[in-house]
This record gives sequence, structure tokens and C-alpha cells, in this order.
Amino acid sequence: MAENIKAPRGVRDILPDESWKWAYVLGRTRQTAEAFHYSEVHLPVFEHTELFARGVGDTTDIVEKEMYTFTDKGGRSITLRPELTAGMVRSYVENGLGSSSSPVKLWGYGPMFRYERPQKGRYRQFWQIDFEQLGSDSPLTDVEVIMTAVDLFADLGMKNLEVVVNSVGCPACRPVYRKVLLDYLESRRSELCETCLSRMERNPLRVLDCKTDHEVVAGAPAIFDSLCSECADHFAAVKEGLARLGVPYSTDKTLVRGLDYYTKTAFEVKSGDLGAQSAVCGGGRYDNLSEAIGGPHVPGVGFAAGLDRMLLVMGEQGCSFGPEPSVDAQVICLDESVKLDALEILYRLRRAGFNADMDYQKRSMKSQLKQALAGRAAAAVILGADEISRGVVALKDLRSAEQKDVQSSELENALAALLDEGK
Repeated sequence: MAENIKAPRGVRDILPDESWKWAYVLGRTRQTAEAFHYSEVHLPVFEHTELFARGVGDTTDIVEKEMYTFTDKGGRSITLRPELTAGMVRSYVENGLGSSSSPVKLWGYGPMFRYERPQKGRYRQFWQIDFEQLGSDSPLTDVEVIMTAVDLFADLGMKNLEVVVNSVGCPACRPVYRKVLLDYLESRRSELCETCLSRMERNPLRVLDCKTDHEVVAGAPAIFDSLCSECADHFAAVKEGLARLGVPYSTDKTLVRGLDYYTKTAFEVKSGDLGAQSAVCGGGRYDNLSEAIGGPHVPGVGFAAGLDRMLLVMGEQGCSFGPEPSVDAQVICLDESVKLDALEILYRLRRAGFNADMDYQKRSMKSQLKQALAGRAAAAVILGADEISRGVVALKDLRSAEQKDVQSSELENALAALLDEGK
């Protein structure tokens, strides 16, 4: 016998006992998007590899180690998207969305792909929600993007969250900081891991993202003293906006995120319930990303949040996911002779707006009732040859066990009344 094929390492099935929670979170996310006036978009799952190499940065871990890249039948290098921002900007430019009023607010969700070590809340195929504002360089759009995340998480009932912000400068002032940082790293070269030694030569800021050289990173000079006046004023305005809105935040000089396209603001929202991998979402400003992929100058700011992580935090904190899926009524046959009558009643109920189901197998009444209870049905509609001959059905309240005969023609009204009583 052939061995059963299993899912590849690092991916998982989202099964019915969890998928309804995903639907709840996505539904609340859509409501937040509408409240903040974001428009929903759906983008390709794969793009030209060059989009990520030039956009995300060829010195990042994502591009160097984690992308799923292949050559298609036309000889083109294609990559399964590791993140959504570069695709958002590509779509904005390609489809001429900048012709409308700025900023253009876009959001979307879907699977991303990165070849990395699977761990709690982190998979090789993972789902993200993504919010972007394109076309404005105002620091207040940074504040609004951060508030989009804060309000979404608050609406989902999350607690114990912390906003962490930093400025990573711009092409004008970053070379100044790069030299200061490089001088410091050279003085501690013997303490650096092999990865950081490699990063030093190409992009010293990536060293600040190291998860092993903690002491070296902690002692690194802060970028704040190297910021140009424009970046310093921008960062001050972001912090002032957060303070005015009453959002508690802290600054972290080592927060650079894992992508090269960030300029000025970088931020994360962290949870105390996730341990070392504490970020629930992360984002920032990327004013030069469009130019990096061949487009015009388009300032932008946004964030992404992993659905797995959001659900982890909500589960740890006992947040509500809304009501579990249930059935209003289970249609139960006492014998096979009334199966078509039951089918007709089932579709009457569905067309009247009720969630209804029935068993198509030759199960006993006891088994059918057990199935109804497993599906959290509120009521059972029971019929046999006797009920059909009298033009009635037995309507049983599965919460109170009360049962009565009702005219078949009055079933919808009787069921609606029973459900109302149970609210």
C-alpha cells in the first residue's frame, strides 16, 4: 500500500474548528477598513522575482534565504510573494491609482510564503492582513496607519499591547548614521556572528536586526543623533500625534524591521503574551519603494499583521470570536419513506433564511438527534409517515426538550418564534 501523502513541513490545514475564528477576525478587519475608508484589493500570489529583489532588498534575509523562487515555463524567474507591500505599490503604479485623491488607502489579505524555521505562530505559508496608504508624505498618515492597527486590535478585544516606534532615517541622513554604526561595529568585530559580519559589509543596519548578538546590538549608537532635520521633524510629529490621541508608545533604537524599503518611521505593535516573538504587527514608511521598482516617486506607509499571531494572542487573552457556527434546525426523518418530504422542508427553511441541515444516510432517530446536538442545532423538525398524513411536523426545542406539533405550512413562523425565545 502506498504511503499516505502528508502536507509539507511548515504548512498546516485550517480546519472547521478554527476556520470560523479566522472568518470572524477577517470580518472585523473588514469593518475596521471600512471605518478608516480603505478599499479592498486582491493581488497575485506570485510576482516577478525582481519586484522583491529590488523592492524588499537583496541584503535582507527574506530575499537572501527565504523566498520560494522558481523558473516558469517561459523562462521567467517567479517568486511566491513573501510579503504584500511591494505588490501593493506595483499595483498602484501599474493601474494608475495615483490619479485619484491622495492618499490612496488600500488593504488586502491572503497567504504569503517564506522558507524559514517553523515555530509557534510562524509557518512557511502564513496569512497576513495588509494596510497601506500611498501618495502622502504627511507624518499624520503614519499616525493614522498606527491607529488603524491599534483600533483593529482593540476591537478584537486584545489587551497588553505596546506600540514601539523608531526612525530609520532617509537616503540623505542614513549614510551619516551608517558610518557611525560601522565604526562602532568595527570596534566589536570579534563579538559578531558570521551573519552580522556579512551584513556589515553590505548593510550595517541589518546588524541591528540580529537575534543573537544582543550585547553588541544593545550598545550600538542610536540613529536619533544622526537624523537630518526633515526626518527628525517627521519623527517628532509622529510621536506628538500618538501622544495627542492617547496612545502609549516607546522608542526602540534597534527597531529597523527586516526589509530595506523603510524610510523614516518604523513601528511594531507587540504583545506580552507571545514571548520572544512578540510582534503582532509591524510596518512603517517607505517613500522610495516605488522608485526602486521603476515607478515614480510615491510616498507610502503601511503595516502587516499575521493572522496566526492575532489568533494566538486572542486565544491567550480569552478574547471572543463571536458565536460558534450553529444550525437553526435539523430536519429528522423517522423513516425512509418521507426522505423527499424532508428534503422539500429543508429547502423551504433555507430559502426562508434559516440555517438548516439534514442527514442523508439511513441513520436512526437517535443518531440523527446526536448529529443535531453536535452541530449545536437549536431545534429539530421531526417527521414520519404519520406527520405527513396529518399535514404537520414535530418541532422540538433542543435547548428545553419541549416538543409540539405544528402545521407544516406554519413551520417557518413557529421556528422563528422558537429561536426568538432562545435569545
